[in-house]
Amino acid sequence: MKDNGHMKFGWQDGYGAFSFGKDDLPRLVQYVGNQEEHHKKVSLDDEYRALLIEAGIPFDDKYLWG
Repeated sequence: MKDNGHMKFGWQDGYGAFSFGKDDLPRLVQYVGNQEEHHKKVSLDDEYRALLIEAGIPFDDKYLWG
């Protein structure tokens, strides 16, 4: 972002971002609409870990939630 002229841009501590393809949009919209119910079954912590694992991103639990 800074390389593209967005000098005030900066990641906040503990921020994670994932992208989705256009074909995933209907599933993403459904997920967001059902997120409250979904997180009654799967915690945010567990879901975030699963996303990191699926994306092949190494992590250490001690750094995930401060």
